[in-house]
Amino acid sequence: MDHELQQLIVNAKKGDQDSFSKIVQKYKGKVYRHAFAMVHDQMEAEDITQEAFVKAYFSLHHLKQDYAFASWLTRIVTNLCYDRIKKAEKSPVLHVDPEKTERLPNTHSEVENAQLKMNLQFAMQKLSAEHRTVIVLRDVQGFSYQEVADILEIPAGTVKSRINMARKELRRELMRGDRDA
Repeated sequence: MDHELQQLIVNAKKGDQDSFSKIVQKYKGKVYRHAFAMVHDQMEAEDITQEAFVKAYFSLHHLKQDYAFASWLTRIVTNLCYDRIKKAEKSPVLHVDPEKTERLPNTHSEVENAQLKMNLQFAMQKLSAEHRTVIVLRDVQGFSYQEVADILEIPAGTVKSRINMARKELRRELMRGDRDA
């Protein structure tokens, strides 16, 4: 952790809102990308991003080790995403991003890439919240197995097992999608 970030965290813990604003600026892109990868909905991801920083601000005094800020914040985002996913599973709704549907791909490979991306998003939505989370943290965000274990507060062996099962499930869903096409 760089000294500047550590000082911002120390100051924010003392109530310095300007320091916390700088932390938000530094992490908002990463938090949004993580939330979007989990929920696949732009508006939900924006809401989760805002809610995560509000929660972080009011819980910052609970952060014991400043160097663990990034994983602590990721845990907050992940938990918020879990809540949204579980709520959405009770009443599923198909969300379409109009910005992505208006632009038509102009080459054959772009069409294939768009189709693959859509198939992957649909397959990811079929995963359980636990499986989706470990895939996003490990394969999308690039966290190590141990970092994922720390963020989710579970053993590293459980992370590896969930990732293995999630990848198999994703493969099955993608193969099923190919047969249905």
